Parts: sequence; C-alpha cells; structure tokens
Amino acid sequence: MLNVNLNELKTIIEINSWTKNKQGVDKVGELFASWMQALDYTLEKHTREHIGNHLHFKSPKKEGKKLLLLGHIDTVFPPDSFEKFTEDETWIYGPGVCDMKGGNHVALQSLRNVYKKYSQIHNIDFLLVSDEETGSDDSKYLSAAIAKEYDYCMVFEAAGVNEEIVVGRKGVGTFFVDIEGKAAHAGNHYSDGADANLEAAHKIVELIALTNLDKQTTVNVGKIKGGIGANTISPQAHLIFELRYTTTDERDRVLEAIDKIIAHSHVKGTVSTLSGGIQRDVMQPSPEQMAFVDKINTLCNITLPTEKRGGVSDANVISAQGVATLDGWGPFGDGDHTIDERASKKSFEDRITLVTQIFEHFLEGRI
Repeated sequence: MLNVNLNELKTIIEINSWTKNKQGVDKVGELFASWMQALDYTLEKHTREHIGNHLHFKSPKKEGKKLLLLGHIDTVFPPDSFEKFTEDETWIYGPGVCDMKGGNHVALQSLRNVYKKYSQIHNIDFLLVSDEETGSDDSKYLSAAIAKEYDYCMVFEAAGVNEEIVVGRKGVGTFFVDIEGKAAHAGNHYSDGADANLEAAHKIVELIALTNLDKQTTVNVGKIKGGIGANTISPQAHLIFELRYTTTDERDRVLEAIDKIIAHSHVKGTVSTLSGGIQRDVMQPSPEQMAFVDKINTLCNITLPTEKRGGVSDANVISAQGVATLDGWGPFGDGDHTIDERASKKSFEDRITLVTQIFEHFLEGRI
C-alpha cells in the first residue's frame, strides 16, 4: 500500500471518539495536530467546552486558488461498544475506518507525499470538526464562515462502491410540533375538550402529503406522542418530523407549506407551535463544481465516476456557501454506523494515489 501507516490508523481507530466523549475526540485531534505540524502547518484551535475542539490547519498563502480539505474526527460509537481495529488481506475493520478517520488519513498521507516532493505546501488547508455525527450543530457555523476563504473543497467521507465521488447530497431539516389542546372527560364532557391528538392526526396527513418522490423530496413524521389515557381528551401532542430535499426550490416550497399547516387549526381550541429547522442545506451540482471535476479528469487522465446521495455531510455546509465542493474522497467502505464497519485496503491505495496527484497539480497552479 502507498504510504499507508497502519499503526497510525490503528491508533486513532482504537481511541473512542464518540461525539459526546470530548476527551477521546480531543485525543484524536491532538495526534492529527502533531502530524500536521510536521508538515509546517499552523493550528487555529476552536476550543469547545462540551464537545471536542475544532481544528483548522493552515498552510502558508501565495497568490492563486485556495483549497480546503474537510473531515470530522467524531464517531457514533459510545465507549465500550465498538473500539477494536482488525484487518485481513482485503479489509480494515474498526470504528471510523470509513466514516471517517480513514478518509482523514487519506488526506494526511497525500499531504505527506506532496510535502516530501516539494518540501512545502501552500494554499491547502485542512479543517477537522468534532460534531458531524450529531448534525454539526456547533461546527456548521464555523465551517460556513471559513468556507468564504476558499475556491475549492474536498471532503473525505467514504467513496462509493466503484470509488465514486459525491457531487450532490440532499438537504435535511428536523422539526418539532407542539400542540396544545384542552383536557376533558371523554365520557361526561367530550364536547368540552380540544383534542390535540386529533389535530396532530390532521397535521401528520398534511405534512406527509408534501412528499414528492419524483423530485426526491420526502417528509417523514418519525415520532408522535400525546394524550393521557383512553378516557381523556388529549390536552397535548408532540410530533418530530424530517424534511429531505434535492433543490432549493423544493426546500422553499415545503417550508412555506409547513408554516401554513402549523398556523391552521382543524380542531377548535388547539394551538400549534413549530420549532427546529434546516440543519444542513442541500449540496447541489453547480457549473463551478463540474469544472472542478473536468480539471481533475483532464489533468489526471481519468474519468471520475460520480454519484448523488440522500445522506448529508459537512459538504452540504461548504457547498451552500458557493464553494466548488466534491465529497467522497475517502476509501470505499461499508457497514458504517454498525459494528461491521470496514474499508477496502485497495481503495486506500487508489485514493491516496489520486489525491496526491490532485494536490501536485494544485500546487503547480493547474487547478
């Protein structure tokens, strides 16, 4: 394999970096800080109290385009649930090996390769955030602000099964509806009540009807709660629903419709309140993004396979700022978010070879 340090990979994989384990996340970050500083990067640390610190590694700047590399160092596995590194002839197994400690290591090894060749790196920075697996609720503001400094972004989430890169991801929003009604005895005073559960039922039907599968827009009411018991008109109900969409037009259509649904009461005496919102906006293909792909194909004499995904990543955040963003630069793997997570050894080699070439072209001013 091309410069893949399996001992380093084993070390970071075996450190538990569950998003809520600040100590473990920061320990992984400290290792990356030491490796990046060996490449003459300076560190801008964004310290956080309850989650891991976000790390922005900066290279010297020259005239020309600026490239941001992006990854996250948290995983979904709580302590003592899945912390072991193993390997066989074909695969590496372990938490984060494809999502996305493995991808971060692809970026690191590729930077090491170009540093060895040129003795310096300029205009290529690396941002590692600590809360992607819980929605980037903190880091998305930092990422959006930093994005404005760059022309291109490469995100090191896992590659597709045929080593596709990702050119589109759905936007996602999570919303909460609280419905207040009025309790009453269901036998003696039925008409005196205002049934929050009935109002919730009307709203569930209307919200789900906003789904348009032809446009890949989905609204899913994933959790409902309400009422006291069978003999009581329900005084309250609570809904949690998710929106996913592929275009800003669909986002705007559904958001407008949601507001109308929440504002209108079918059951007299009920009042509904909406909270939540868009977590990460849609990653839409753009002419600038396609030009980035074309440059890579031409310079590297390849035809990159591309795909769109329904899941979100921090690529959504950067893309929404107008930066030409490509995701999926990590190794191919599967079983992510399960104890069967693994990544292909061959894809590590393929990705490091290709990403190293891209970095070389970038440093020589061809991209």
